[in-house]
Amino acid sequence: MEFLPLSGADESLSLGEGDSPLLPLIRLQHKFELPSVWAKDEMLNPTGSFKDRGTVVAVHRAKDSGVRKIGTVSTGNMGASTAAYGARAGMQVFVLAKEDTPREKLLSAGVHGAHLVQIRGDYGELFLESYRVGSRHGIYFMNSTDPFRIEGYKIIGFEIYEQLRPRLPHYIFVPVSSGGHLIGLMKAFIELSRAGIIPSLPVFIGVQAQGCSPIAQAFSSGRARVSRVPAPGSVAQSINNPSPPGGNLLLHMLREHDGAVTAVTDEEILTAQRILAREEGLFCLPASATVLAGMLKIRDEGRFRPDDRVVLVITGSGFKNIPVLEHQALSIHSATPASLDALIASL
Repeated sequence: MEFLPLSGADESLSLGEGDSPLLPLIRLQHKFELPSVWAKDEMLNPTGSFKDRGTVVAVHRAKDSGVRKIGTVSTGNMGASTAAYGARAGMQVFVLAKEDTPREKLLSAGVHGAHLVQIRGDYGELFLESYRVGSRHGIYFMNSTDPFRIEGYKIIGFEIYEQLRPRLPHYIFVPVSSGGHLIGLMKAFIELSRAGIIPSLPVFIGVQAQGCSPIAQAFSSGRARVSRVPAPGSVAQSINNPSPPGGNLLLHMLREHDGAVTAVTDEEILTAQRILAREEGLFCLPASATVLAGMLKIRDEGRFRPDDRVVLVITGSGFKNIPVLEHQALSIHSATPASLDALIASL
């Protein structure tokens, strides 16, 4: 607990989050002639994404402070997570969702009794408006860059360290939306370094979808500040954040610690999603598949050494956005009992 800003852990608020596996991707490694690669599988958290790590810490803090109403601005995953942990804590929950949030993600928040509001208009404006509304109605909006959420995301970094030690990862690839998740992961290793536990930091690579890549654009152009993307659009819906609130801080941290941000196309994302599912049995959201697409892009640039160790953080389950599979052109065959033998022989 000394690495978290909490006086203690209330086990009654937990849903069993954390301790996600670090899976070796052997088939992927051989198929693409890669160095050693692992997937940190955050899909196995209680609501199917890494968001639970930050939510449980933020809810702890809210309860300690006597807060009874909580909320979040969400593209889906954070809404479901906040609703679940709010229900666990007996709190009233408000979820403000983007207009294009998939229905299954809305339902996964609503089933916990949260108040659901779909918002038309600018996502960046909604982020700021939520704080104004929250202050008037006594709602603690624990949004993506909430400092206690970021503290919770550090635990993913600590687990990666524990699961690989005495070895250290050389590269960690993370999908990037608001920036809070990667900020938290970096903080974990920075704190381990400052405590003298590790000698150096991994290289952190944030990955965005090319159709909405404000942080990657600012990084590649050398700018210190992120500019809003005027017309965002990508199959990776959960990281389509045109004005990321943590973008400027993340840019500074990546440059200070020799990290980078890259962007990948929708075609590369869908290909990576299919590869992870067919080669390693990992069916993740398109946003999560960006890490494999980003790693393959870095490989093509010749940056890896044979003895490197690479970790891909898989952030959310593909079952949270089934309709996206329509982009994958999957085949479903039809047969009768009498024709089944011939069909099987033809496949």
